[in-house]
Amino acid sequence: MFNIVLYEPEIAPNTGNIIRLCSNLGAQLHLIEPLGFVPDDKKLRRAGLDYSDWEAISIHPDFASFMRNESPQRLFTLSTHSTQKYSDANFAKSDYFLFGPETRGLPSDVRESVSEDKRLTLPMAPNNRSLNLSNTVAIMAYEAWRQLDFLGSK
Repeated sequence: MFNIVLYEPEIAPNTGNIIRLCSNLGAQLHLIEPLGFVPDDKKLRRAGLDYSDWEAISIHPDFASFMRNESPQRLFTLSTHSTQKYSDANFAKSDYFLFGPETRGLPSDVRESVSEDKRLTLPMAPNNRSLNLSNTVAIMAYEAWRQLDFLGSK
């Protein structure tokens, strides 16, 4: 199944929600350090995580290490700086979806490290702040899973 990648996530409850989401989808979660919380943070536990939810998490010391260790064939970024709608892209089960930290988004050098056709955005009403990270990941993940005809669901 596809891969969710959080670049320097800052807020424990968001990451906890995303851990649970990935567990339910069968998606692999990657966290790129530094993290804005300690992985055993009680705020993560409040998301109702089971110990088994942690099994599908890979932690990478930095973006370069992530790229070197994973070598993703298709890496999509999501950003308010992009113009291509997420719903216009076609996804495969081995895809990686990269999301930036809650307060600042992906740095431009990371965004621009992927081809322009892999830089996606979620449409929003004008003059609004971006959506919450865990909501954005859920929208993206379910669109990708829908395109895969909910592969592996019951």
